[in-house]
Amino acid sequence: MNRYPMWKNILVATMILMGLIYTIPNFFGESPAVQITPAKNTTKLDPALLGKVEEIFKQEKIEYDGVYQDARGIKARFANTDTQIKAKDVLQANLGKDYTVALNLLSRSPAWLRSLGAKPMYLGLDLRGGVHFLLQVDMKAALSKAAERFVGDFRIALRKERISYVGVTREGETVQIRFNNEAELIKAKTVISKEYPNLTLNESTVGEEKILKASLNLVEQKTIQDFAIKQNIQTLHNRINELGVAEPIIQQQGADRVVVQLPGVQDTAKAKEILGRTATLEIRLVDEDKSDFATLEMADKGQAPIGDDVFKDREGRAILVKKNVVLTGDYITDAGPGVDGQSGRSTVNVTLDARGARIFQQVTRENVGKRMAILLIEKGNTEVITAPVINEEIGGGRVQISGMANTQEATDIALLLRAGALAAPMDIVEERTVGPSMGEENIKRGMHSTLWGFAAIAVFMIVYYAMFGGISVIALSVNLLLLVAVLSMLQATLTLPGLAAVALTLGMAIDANVLINERIREELRNGNTPQASIHAGYERAWDTILDSNVTTLIAGLALFMFGSGPVKGFAVVHVLGILTSMFSAVVVSRAIVNLLHGYRRKVNKLSIG
Repeated sequence: MNRYPMWKNILVATMILMGLIYTIPNFFGESPAVQITPAKNTTKLDPALLGKVEEIFKQEKIEYDGVYQDARGIKARFANTDTQIKAKDVLQANLGKDYTVALNLLSRSPAWLRSLGAKPMYLGLDLRGGVHFLLQVDMKAALSKAAERFVGDFRIALRKERISYVGVTREGETVQIRFNNEAELIKAKTVISKEYPNLTLNESTVGEEKILKASLNLVEQKTIQDFAIKQNIQTLHNRINELGVAEPIIQQQGADRVVVQLPGVQDTAKAKEILGRTATLEIRLVDEDKSDFATLEMADKGQAPIGDDVFKDREGRAILVKKNVVLTGDYITDAGPGVDGQSGRSTVNVTLDARGARIFQQVTRENVGKRMAILLIEKGNTEVITAPVINEEIGGGRVQISGMANTQEATDIALLLRAGALAAPMDIVEERTVGPSMGEENIKRGMHSTLWGFAAIAVFMIVYYAMFGGISVIALSVNLLLLVAVLSMLQATLTLPGLAAVALTLGMAIDANVLINERIREELRNGNTPQASIHAGYERAWDTILDSNVTTLIAGLALFMFGSGPVKGFAVVHVLGILTSMFSAVVVSRAIVNLLHGYRRKVNKLSIG
């Protein structure tokens, strides 16, 4: 009657063992560390760099707990923050600008636990310390940038329809097209209103010139602003990985602000650099007419001809390109690595949107036999990736960029282009640093409140329910163990509200055991045998336990769906706690009771108070 089959006992034992394994890493704490990554995404880690770092530490007599290399870079751990900061300064001086050295915190858990995938929970800003930024997105710049794109689009559209115009200029968020006569203006207005229905068109006259003004209507402005803040958030997510932040929090606040929280980050200056980092693609035509040796030599010294810029390719050669940008990364919808079928070299295959494909097709048609430069702009530096000759008109919106050193570089550049640049500039309007000591104090308070609550519950249960109260306390311990293990396996972020949810879960979890124990008492009072009372107590209490937990689970899911920030953190722990408490209160506690009483032929009395 009160015996579990062998498979169920093995399941309970396995769950408890897994709970132990995945909970243990949280008790090892974190050690100060430095992380070394390439300064540019296209630069790969040299395998010999690991030995070089160790040699630098030996020469400078810097003691370290370990140095290893992973997918993100090379990491070195130290005993204290003083050694950590000294190591960072020394590495920066010796490695130069090719590598980024950032401060970090790493888990002290042993390698055998990491090999099993057992990692500690991520700690939020309020528990781990770190930096908090509130950024203001420059929406006016986003609108101006959108208007700038229309300047090139209008020129191409008017040339395609062979409409004569004097010039196309931008004034703020308005694009002006000047004509010599009204007939051409009317034809242009018809074309533009058809291709760009979200623009508001107005006519005016200045002297003998007819002017058509195109401005963004309110719907288009709202669309551009929403896109700008969403793209900025996505770009920040893609860029922030360089800091080695385990779980950055990047959220929109209001209509034009973004909150960024970087737990564990100690290097505020480096964080600012990453937040403002941009990377995008530009396609320009090479100025063949001025690319003689003397002109290139003068341009290389900083005296580029009017209307041109000079940049260097990957071999250090100067290339003169026109200032007029044919295409930018804004037109890219996808990018991925590929291989040139003829040469077998690595390439990046870029897919353009409909407008970009149309522009690219027209430019290649009009410039067959000329060179086109593909420029990568990152962190303020512009590099010519490749400058091939246009052999024929290219349509379809698919562009293949050659000149990649290897497959890994092609993959990195593809990722870079997919991430894109910031759609609009952002200014830091609020900056706050939470020190590690404050985080440690918050952890201590949270842990103390949880432990004191647990102790109070344990004392009450043992006093009131005797041995069955002790079994309930063991089940409650397993609940806490499983909850921490699940949070660690999911790599969830634990914050102060999360700690509050843990304490609440412990209080609520004991309710199920109270229901079971009271039901067993009731069965005993009705004259049932101890074995029958145990069986009936668990069976008949289950419906009540399920009902109460499901209603609480619904409330937790509602908090998760409609809440944000700390509320979501609370909800995640709360929901997981409900699931683990149901398992521990019913399955684990019954497994213990079955082991103690199920194999006894006759039980005269139960120690249940």
